[in-house]
Amino acid sequence: MDRMLLMNSFVTVAQVGSFSQAARALSSSGSLVSRHVAELERQVGVRLVNRTARSVSLTEAGVRYAEFATRILKEIAAEDAGIACVHDRAEGSLGIVSPKWIGSLDLGDAIAAFSTAHPKISVRFELGGLSDRTYEFLDSGFDVALHTRDLRDSSVHLKKITSLPFVLCASAEYIGRHGVLNHPNDLSAHDCLVHVNEPVWRFGYGSTSTLHKIRNVAYSSNSYIALQKAAVHGRGIALLPERSVHDDLIAGRLRALLPGHTVPDRPLYAIYGPGQPAPRKITVFLDFLAHWYKDNPIPGGAQEGAGHGREDSR
Repeated sequence: MDRMLLMNSFVTVAQVGSFSQAARALSSSGSLVSRHVAELERQVGVRLVNRTARSVSLTEAGVRYAEFATRILKEIAAEDAGIACVHDRAEGSLGIVSPKWIGSLDLGDAIAAFSTAHPKISVRFELGGLSDRTYEFLDSGFDVALHTRDLRDSSVHLKKITSLPFVLCASAEYIGRHGVLNHPNDLSAHDCLVHVNEPVWRFGYGSTSTLHKIRNVAYSSNSYIALQKAAVHGRGIALLPERSVHDDLIAGRLRALLPGHTVPDRPLYAIYGPGQPAPRKITVFLDFLAHWYKDNPIPGGAQEGAGHGREDSR
């Protein structure tokens, strides 16, 4: 039997001095309470109570054990209450992990703003190291992982934070040398700057979308920042996060291409561990992040559904 259950029955008997009264206090039966005490005596290895027809009294060992058991049960109750309070308050430590490319951009600004707004939460924010197995962030000690790809994993909860617009672009110098792009099929005749994780570019949505495997890779990198720099220097055409290249577009260092062919947005998802409800520090963080993107749109940009992700229990 569970030791805590046995200790609770014994402490109640010690307090009221009767199996029957203890049974009423515990909403149980006298025979069951008596069995609990007998099992505890067996586990401890000594007699804890003196039983007579009229009364129950504690042995010397029973008095000592009753003091010990009372203290332990009170400490457990206090710790349970304390943990419940921490769960319900926006405080404590919060581990967050994200892909390098977005963590180095505006997501870093959003999380810095969150940390400033919630000083009682100690933030640990790491970039990179995300596994294809979405739940592994929990094994690494993180509370929340941010992803920019569609996820299907029943072992975690998922919330869409925002949509991240991308833009196909190149420098005026490159366009002057190689000519204007008229259709995605023309990419085969151009130098392309490709993220190593995205060898295929998509244009359009749904059934009308088209996929284009980039074969003329002039420059590749695992960093959008590196690809952006190469594009500004005129090396070729790149598919880049609009937030990252906004200033270059405004200044004319880069030009958007194929305005008539939509480049799909990328989702930004937050995933967190199973169990309901989620700790308050996590729900506060997710709400803050969604509102941050809603309140900080790209100037002149169009972020559909920013801050209006739906939460699924998967």
